[in-house]
Amino acid sequence: MPEVSRFFGIIIAMYYNDHSPPHFHAKHGGDQVSLLIDNGEILEGTLSIRALRLVEEWRSLHKAELLEDWTRAQARQSLNKIEPLE
Repeated sequence: MPEVSRFFGIIIAMYYNDHSPPHFHAKHGGDQVSLLIDNGEILEGTLSIRALRLVEEWRSLHKAELLEDWTRAQARQSLNKIEPLE
């Protein structure tokens, strides 16, 4: 799973050729969640409230970049790294 960003121990990644709708994966500790790029809705999984808030803040700042990486992943192109949350 290609990593596109990492911050505060949270890993953000996308799978190549993943199913629609456009989403990304966030991992923290032993937890993992899949979230929609458009609105941050959780598709599956769990994450601590603290980590989920950080991921949501990051998602809202980088929505356009996430959508671009989603398109690249569907075309099996290399993904661009996205700036971490600071």
